[in-house]
Amino acid sequence: MDAITEKNAAKMSGFLMVLLVVLDFLISGLLLYRGIVTKELSILYFYFPIVIVGFLTFNGFMIIQPNESRVLVFFGKYLGTVRESGFWWVNPFTTKKKVSLRIHNFNSDKIKVNDLHGNPIEIAAVIVWRVIDSARAIFDVQNYEQFIAIQSETAIRGIVSQYGYDSSTETDKMSLVGNQNEIADELKKHTQARLDIAGIEIVETRISYLAYAPEIAQAMLRRQQAQAVVAARTKIVEGAVGMVELALKSLSENHIVDLDNEKKATMVNNLLVALVSEVQAQPVINAGSLY
Repeated sequence: MDAITEKNAAKMSGFLMVLLVVLDFLISGLLLYRGIVTKELSILYFYFPIVIVGFLTFNGFMIIQPNESRVLVFFGKYLGTVRESGFWWVNPFTTKKKVSLRIHNFNSDKIKVNDLHGNPIEIAAVIVWRVIDSARAIFDVQNYEQFIAIQSETAIRGIVSQYGYDSSTETDKMSLVGNQNEIADELKKHTQARLDIAGIEIVETRISYLAYAPEIAQAMLRRQQAQAVVAARTKIVEGAVGMVELALKSLSENHIVDLDNEKKATMVNNLLVALVSEVQAQPVINAGSLY
């Protein structure tokens, strides 16, 4: 495949060309008037070519708005691109292909992909892009908008398969839920590498939708709830152990009471039951000895 890069096309001011066209028709009108007055038919040999040239000139005018371009093709040969906004005139025999240089959004469909652990998830992303090389966008791919859609979804599938939905194991350094900014940056790099051939620049990528597939959503919800309960209970036990340790230390340092190992064990047991229990503990007053 021939490598084509964008280059500037030859052009001239459309207003100047309008004056030349007006002058062309004035000259042709004077020739026709002279031929009628003098009845010299030979003047028609000059009149018709001038008129034909004047009409052909109209095909060379074009108006380019900001952030637009025209790719000029002359009988199959790429002549160049006009990017400057304004009123211009170019070779009237060229084909002018319009390319928008504005920023576009591509909203991918929800696609089902297996994550790193094989769990089916549904994900969608927003790809913000723009054309930076009009020639490559027109000549190097068949349809650059369709090319962007296909390559973006391919990049999304490739990224999702490298990470888990969440950090379910200690080996998961990154997850789709917990590191969405980092995942979006990684997606941008992968997508940009695929779209360089088409002269497309990726401005930004964002994950717009992320969820477990419906067939495993309930099971994963129960797993998340179980993990939350375990984490909460672990935190409660850690706090209770700290409180018991603080109580024993305070009693010992302030010489409030001297406890042997058996009494300490009984006290630790009572405090942990009172602190860790899910229901409110009922105090029982011991009127006798501990033995």
